[in-house]
Parts: sequence; structure tokens; C-alpha cells
Amino acid sequence: MTLGADCHKQTHTLVAVDEVGREVGSRTVAATPAGHLEVLKWAKRWRERRWALEDCRHVSRRLEYDLLSAREAVVRVSPKMMAGTRRSARQFGKSDPIDALAVARAALREPNLPLAQLEGPSRALRLLVDRRDDLVAERTREINRLHWHLHELAPGYRVPGRTFTQASTWKTVAEEVAKHQGLVAELATELLVAIQDLTAKADSLERRIAALTAQLAPSLLKLQGCGTLTAAKLVAETSEVSRFASRARFARDNGTAPIPASSGSRQRVRLNRGGNRQLNAALHRIAITQVRLNGRGKLYLDKQIAAGHSKTEALRALRRRISDEVYRRLWDDQRQTATHSSELAA
Repeated sequence: MTLGADCHKQTHTLVAVDEVGREVGSRTVAATPAGHLEVLKWAKRWRERRWALEDCRHVSRRLEYDLLSAREAVVRVSPKMMAGTRRSARQFGKSDPIDALAVARAALREPNLPLAQLEGPSRALRLLVDRRDDLVAERTREINRLHWHLHELAPGYRVPGRTFTQASTWKTVAEEVAKHQGLVAELATELLVAIQDLTAKADSLERRIAALTAQLAPSLLKLQGCGTLTAAKLVAETSEVSRFASRARFARDNGTAPIPASSGSRQRVRLNRGGNRQLNAALHRIAITQVRLNGRGKLYLDKQIAAGHSKTEALRALRRRISDEVYRRLWDDQRQTATHSSELAA
């Protein structure tokens, strides 16, 4: 039996399907530990079972944690995978039971989904990375607001691009704002203070991220083009590489596995827009950095172009090769971390 779950902050809806995707039962419980225990008791009627949870980060995490603590088999289903299942279903519309059924059938259709595991140190890294991303996004919004106020106060005044995180820029902007009076100047001053505060917090988090990443992914950091923040994103979003039985499954999860698009004698593949786009973006940053630095990635890209592929197709193939290398290094780092932990325990 496959039990699909549609998770929300207040309730979780579970739908059980058999091996052919036929619905055999459903249950809605409160999104609390008591509700999780209730649904576990309900599911015990099926001896052979697995749980399929739509990967909704914090919304589904506590249910996933309780299921794994009870030694249940859990797989994660990407939200993108459910769209096709809903479109092909006989029952149209959208509701919690319909979505839970789509999750279960998507898991039934895709046998190689990544297994969920109890998270270790990568959980802390993911929280830190997400928090820093939020701070940087908020800082960008504040900078945009400040630009509009500066345009009103001093038309023609320009701040060099990407310098709003530097103390020298803050000083010159403060001096310019000080030349004016009124509410707009007051708001601009408040925004400048907020930008400085957000930058200090983001920088502090970046130092913590760098220290933790150096412990968890020393091998990954040695990969050309993989900086501290990119390595942290890879470790955080992968959430234990042992969830993936092979590098091909890892590539499928991060969206670098090619999609066949051949017809007749023309053999080609097209862009895969599925998978974890955060992982995909991190791999893309490594690829373009290697190309810019004339590293191994540039040699591989030139080789693919010489073989008749377009630059876009060659870059796509490069991301796939980098995915394999990242997978190998993540495994090396995970083994090293496990060995170190065992030595400390001994």
C-alpha cells in the first residue's frame, strides 16, 4: 500500500492506494503529534506500506520526522510531479483528498524516488542558508525602495551597481541624504540603517555557514567553481546524499538528467525543468564559473561544441557531469563525517 499525504499547517489528509493506484481508504487528522499517532494506528491495517509525502519543507517535516521515528518507509514527492497526475485523473478539481491521491499515484508511478531520512547536521546548515537567503532578499527590497527615494531627492544621483553592501557607499549615500529635509529624507535614512543592519546579520550568518560547511563538505569545497555558499546550498538541499542509490537518481532529483526528445534519425535531449531548482541553480553556478576560469568545464564544453552540439546543449551536458562529481564528493564527505563521529564516540 502507498499512503499519499497532502500536508497543511492545520491538518494532514492521507489517501491509501493499492498496487494499481486504486483508492482504498482516506483519513484527515490534525497536524499535531496526536494526529500523527492517530494516522499511524489507522495505517497499521496494511502490513506492507510506505508513505509518500509532498516535499513542503516545514509543513511536512514534523509528520516526516514522526513517521521516520516510528521506523516507517517514507519517500519525498516533488510538487512538480503531481501536476501530470492531476491532469490525467478522471476526477477533476482540487481538494485535499484529490491532492493526497495525486501524491500517492505519483509515488506509485515513480519507483526511484529519494528516501526520506532523519536529518543530521545538514538540517542546521539548511536553516542557516534559508535564513540568510531571506535576509538577502529583504535587503534587496529595501535597496530598491531606497533607490526610489534617492531618485526623488536627487534626480540624476546614481549609486554604482552592487555596492550597497559596502561601508563606503553607505557613507556617501548618507551624506547625500543629509543635504535634504522632509519625510522622504527621513524614510531614506531609516532604509539605509535597515540595509546596514540586514547586511551585518547576513555577513554573520555567512561566517557560521562557512565554518559548518568546512566541517561537512571539505571535499566539495575543493571542486573548482564551488564556493562556500554554493557548497552549503548543495549540502543543505541534498539533505543526506545516502538517500540516493545512484548518481543517476541524484541527477533526476536535481533536474540535470536529460529528457529524451528524439524523432526519427535525429537524436537529441531537451531541458529538464523538473527536480529541485535550488540544486539545479547551484550546479549551474559551478558550471559557468568553471567555463569562465578556463577549467575542466571549459574543456568539456569546447569538446561538446566541437562534436556538433549547441552551446546551450553543451552547458546542459556539463551540468550533468558536474552533478556526478558533486554526488561523488558528497559521498566522500559523508563517509568522512561518519568516520570522524565514530572516532569521537569511541
